[in-house]
Parts: sequence; C-alpha cells; structure tokens
Amino acid sequence: MSITLEDAVYTYSKGTAYEITALDHVSLTIEQGEFVGVIGHTGSGKSTMVQLMNGLIRPTGGRVLYNGEDIWAEQYDRRKLRFSVGLVFQYPEHQLFETTVLADVCFGPKNQGLSPEECKHQAVKALEQVGLSEDCWEKSPFELSGGQKRKVAIAGVLAMNPSVMILDEPTAGLDPKGRDEILEQLSYLRKERGIAILLVSHSMEDVAEYVDRILVMNGGKKIFDDTPGNVFAHYKELEKMGLAAPQMTYILHALAEKGLPVDTGAITLEKARDTILEALENRDRRQG
Repeated sequence: MSITLEDAVYTYSKGTAYEITALDHVSLTIEQGEFVGVIGHTGSGKSTMVQLMNGLIRPTGGRVLYNGEDIWAEQYDRRKLRFSVGLVFQYPEHQLFETTVLADVCFGPKNQGLSPEECKHQAVKALEQVGLSEDCWEKSPFELSGGQKRKVAIAGVLAMNPSVMILDEPTAGLDPKGRDEILEQLSYLRKERGIAILLVSHSMEDVAEYVDRILVMNGGKKIFDDTPGNVFAHYKELEKMGLAAPQMTYILHALAEKGLPVDTGAITLEKARDTILEALENRDRRQG
C-alpha cells in the first residue's frame, strides 16, 4: 500500500478574485505501516492535503496515486478508495448519527455490502480494538464522553478494514487522559493491523511521542519531511512559521548551551530523562 502526491496543487476559487492556492506543488509518499505526523499553522494546507488523499477533492494540478494508480483516472473507483483510506475529521463526533454505538459502527461495513452478521463481526472487532467497553455498545453515541465519541468515530472507520487511517486533530478538545487514550489506541492499531496512520496535530508533544516521521507544512508547501528528532532540530525555523518544538527540545538545548553534553535530539520525556541522567553521571565520574 502507498499513497503518493505527485506535484499536487489545489487552488480554491480558481479564476476568481478570491483565488487561493492551498497546496503548492507538494510531492510525498506514505507507505504501508508508517505512522506519520503532519504539523503546520492554520491555513498551512494540512486539511486540504488529507482531503486530496481521500479523494474528497480533486487536485487542480499534479496527481494523487493509490498503489500507483491515479485516483482521478477515468473508471477509477473512488468509492472503494474511501473504504481503503479512512478519514476521521476534526471533532469526529459530528460524524455520529445512529441510535446506538454498535449501529453507528456497522454503517460503514453495511455500505460495503457485507451481510448483517459480517457487519456486526467487523463492528465488534473494531470497538474492541479501540478499547470501548461492551456496556457502551447499545447506548446512544450522544450519551458518551468526548473521548468515547472519538473512539466510536475511529471504530466506524476501522470497521471497514482500511489500509490507511487519516485523522485530522483527533484529540482536539480532549483532556490529557482522553488524549493519551486515543493516541495509545492509534499506536496499538498501527502495530496490530499494520495500517498506515497519518495524524494531523497541533500538539508537538503528541507527534514527538508517537510518530516515526513528521511532515511540516507552511503556506501550502512541504517544508520538512523527516524524523521527529531531525525536524525539531530546526526549532528556530519552526518558530518563524508560528510553530513550536516540544518542551524537551528547549530544555535540552538550554542544558547543552550550559555545557552539559546531552543529546538535543531526545525529544520525548523518557529519552530526555535518560540523556540528562547519563550526562550527569559522566560528569560526576570525571569530577570524581
């Protein structure tokens, strides 16, 4: 599985006085099993990019390929594509509408033409994998907490057995516990099912903790595409784009400037702790 943007361009209100280029000649590929974070200021092109990947909008230039096929070629089945490339919107609880949680999660498999028994099997499997307890399944989704609603929305996409899940700010508005639960479940799903996950987020700590690779968008262009450590090494450039690095980046750079030989690329709390302790132990050993 792979999704490729090939010199993709998207322009809103093309040919009018309100013309805006939201995506400006972007090329990238997402491979099977990758966990990729997408960061960028509001208006940077993040949401436009993920809608192109799902076939919701058509590029005004360039191509979008799924497994090497142009998704806008004549006769291409974009409906089938959307089962393979699942998109969970920001505030995904707005996607919920059925009378019970189980019925809501069955909706996607039903549209795929599966039998009622197969729909229920897929829905139950998805609900179990997102960690939503069975006592919630017959409740109205609107009775649930914010974090539980997000899990239902994710399960609704997961029940269609996608190869890719694209999530646009799935933790927005959640408390820290709810945010951590969602991200832990996504990490688990990636390992359990081998699906690719594309996470659009404003939280630098979240992407630092969970993803393998970060895409940085600014002004419709792809600015960086690298590992979290390499991307956040450019924290001063990120600040000029209205972004920040994880707090650990600033702390470690401050310690390095004071002469403590820490690894400034250790961007998670656990790795930062380890490099600070190691540096202190080495210093004490030398002084002793």
